[in-house]
Amino acid sequence: MIIFTDKAACRKSSEGIVNTENLGRFECKPGCEKENRMKILVGLDGSNTSEAALQLAIRTANAYNADLLVITSMATGTTDENDEIRNATKGLEEAEVRAQQAGVSCSTHLLIRGKTVGEDIVAFAAENAIDLIVVGVKRRSRVGKILMGSNAQFVIIKAGCPVLTVK
Repeated sequence: MIIFTDKAACRKSSEGIVNTENLGRFECKPGCEKENRMKILVGLDGSNTSEAALQLAIRTANAYNADLLVITSMATGTTDENDEIRNATKGLEEAEVRAQQAGVSCSTHLLIRGKTVGEDIVAFAAENAIDLIVVGVKRRSRVGKILMGSNAQFVIIKAGCPVLTVK
């Protein structure tokens, strides 16, 4: 059940609006026109950490009855990279099947926009009003974290929504 802070945020549906005065909120029952489902974004790159992130994103989306958006980002998509594009597409299709088998609504997106992976994730999240980003992080030494940036670090710092990390 989705809880809104005011009655105007939830249009009446055939099931109506329930006033929960003790909480000072209004609940929108399932089927309401304005029911807002949470959107969870996860990026895939074929690594073990992105696999762990996908597993956690599917479990989280299932727990919150959220929509899952799975993306793979590539800087370019030239004809020299046809194999990479095919592999990325196959990975996205497999992720969608796994999510659907878990009962999670899922859409996949292959992004080829000339951006770094971190930039693409942050931009896509902003463009699609994402509520939560799930990213995999690699274990690095303290010096490695200082000297070398990572896509996960970029997302954690720049994202306009919460970011959940998994090792």
